[in-house]
Amino acid sequence: MACFTVPLATAVAATAATGALRGSSRNPFVSKIGWLGKMMFGGSFLLAIEHVYHGEIVLSPPFLTAVRDGDTAGMLHEMATRGVAMTVLLVAVWAAMVVISTIAERSKAVEPHGA
Repeated sequence: MACFTVPLATAVAATAATGALRGSSRNPFVSKIGWLGKMMFGGSFLLAIEHVYHGEIVLSPPFLTAVRDGDTAGMLHEMATRGVAMTVLLVAVWAAMVVISTIAERSKAVEPHGA
């Protein structure tokens, strides 16, 4: 129904933070927050397409068939369960990517150039 809106809101927040924090920190999580925004926007876009394909989003107001059909409580429940779970999972994957890339960058910087 509307589970894609939770990662979409996170994507907007991460993109806003990217602009606000640009160049202000050497923290790898801050410097790579743009990755999070891109991952969230991509996931939200694909989920929105899937919802359009299944007829859960229509091109006329109120756009979400759950609202039109009076199932707002079901929609909010889906957002709170599936949407939050997907967002937490994506943030965990992003954090793992940041840690792995930071370790790789540091190990590359330590390697001797003549090896």
